[in-house]
Amino acid sequence: MLYRFKSKATGDVVMLEHTGKRVLEILGKDPAGPGIILPEQMAAAIDALRAAVEQEEAKARRQREEAQAKGEELPEPPEERVPLRARVAPFIEMLQHCQRERCEVVWGV
Repeated sequence: MLYRFKSKATGDVVMLEHTGKRVLEILGKDPAGPGIILPEQMAAAIDALRAAVEQEEAKARRQREEAQAKGEELPEPPEERVPLRARVAPFIEMLQHCQRERCEVVWGV
């Protein structure tokens, strides 16, 4: 399943199911059906996504530091996975543009 986020002000942003569902959960939206983010909700949505990125990066740093302290290797080399920062960057750009244009973002419609 794909999540396709649409607006009248930008091109579509498409995410695989896992990422799209995670993004909607971060935003407090129901990933099961169609939805909308209104322009007045976009600042909070951007802040929530940025906070989630910071949490993920802090967790990865802690895991690296703990593994190094124990002389262990991380089970998954960091360069082999795509971080949340990279996955949500196009969506954050979409939200910023739509916020400036006062245009909503919809999905599942």
